[in-house]
Amino acid sequence: MFVSTAGLQIDIQKPTILLMHGSGLSHIVWSLHEQFYSSQGFNVLAVDLPGHGDSEGPSLSSIQEISDWVKDLANELNLKKINFIGHSQGCLVGIDFASRYPELIERLVLVAGSYKLPVNQDLLDLAEAGDEKALLLMMKWGYEGSKAFIGGNPVKKIINSTREIREILYVDLRACNNYKSGKDSLEKINCSTLCIFGDLDKMVPLEVGNKMAEKIKNSKVKVITNCGHMIIFERAFEMRKSVIEFLKK
Repeated sequence: MFVSTAGLQIDIQKPTILLMHGSGLSHIVWSLHEQFYSSQGFNVLAVDLPGHGDSEGPSLSSIQEISDWVKDLANELNLKKINFIGHSQGCLVGIDFASRYPELIERLVLVAGSYKLPVNQDLLDLAEAGDEKALLLMMKWGYEGSKAFIGGNPVKKIINSTREIREILYVDLRACNNYKSGKDSLEKINCSTLCIFGDLDKMVPLEVGNKMAEKIKNSKVKVITNCGHMIIFERAFEMRKSVIEFLKK
């Protein structure tokens, strides 16, 4: 497995942040976050799930399997507690992990996610076929307006082959679509939770996100304006400021 640590050795005396990417992506999506959290006194673990980025092996086929993988990682590194930050699919993992392994979680941050993420059948079919049109649909739904990125769209740079669309993105999207225990999992979360939403998110509309937050006992909501689903890119500085304030309270 590959885990980016902001270039530093893990110090088990420090609190730890685990950064969980979304469907088909990798630790690269946290490039504007890692150094910042590290500079605030945290260990940073920006993971590549199996089959993603620089991690070997086939992609894990269910949200529960990914939660178990996170548990094994924490145990392997002798971490007693982690602060879990998940984006999109990573929110499903965070919800499942916090509900099933409460002894391992300190605080939870859910970014642009909900307890269920049904996937459009057209997107599933295109991804299963390895069709690049799947990426175009993701771009259309994932970003606010026609936002341009310096150096090109970061998602398209990560998922850049037919094989990756079919063997990584499709497996992740199917895992999201098949995760049905999110509502029950929410009721089992006892840790402090921050839910961050973009007011223009097409994938997780604000009203959907707010309804999820209401089901979590000890939660607060941060809404970022003029922002779509890819908060980690679109409003990285604003998001990470809110996260660090929450974690240091």
